[in-house]
Amino acid sequence: MIKFKQAYEFIGHAENFLSSFFFIVMVVIIFAAGFGRSIGYPIGWAMDTSTFLFAWAVFFSADIAMRKNRHVRVEILVNKLPKKIQSYITLLNYVIIVVFLVFLIIYGIKLCFITRFRAYQGIPGFSYTWVTLSIPVGCTSLLVTILLKIWNLIKSEKIQIFKMK
Repeated sequence: MIKFKQAYEFIGHAENFLSSFFFIVMVVIIFAAGFGRSIGYPIGWAMDTSTFLFAWAVFFSADIAMRKNRHVRVEILVNKLPKKIQSYITLLNYVIIVVFLVFLIIYGIKLCFITRFRAYQGIPGFSYTWVTLSIPVGCTSLLVTILLKIWNLIKSEKIQIFKMK
């Protein structure tokens, strides 16, 4: 379990670094492309590269936000309920997210297969699958995070699923 926790934390740090790096590179590329276009030297591969970086940065950032409980939530009604009911509602939300992520992983893999021969117009020889691969990889990372959150919620004894009183 300790090795898993260390690997999970390492992946979290890697996602944080990569999403920040990709965002910075994306901004630089878009700025350079805009400047180049204004002086008559457009960069043909800028939009395609930015799309690639954006797709990966979005999924890495989504997992970072999920790890830190930073996703948008509307809790005005839920906060008025007893703590035990709040825990069950949180569990229900996590289960819905798990179902959605599994759906995205399955269809993301299918999309990778479908786009394997599609290449970017601006980057010849670079398969569009590298962009669509961000869906199953990012959703798998999110799935692990959600499953750990479910495990911790059940383990915290706020939810009684398999225990008898």
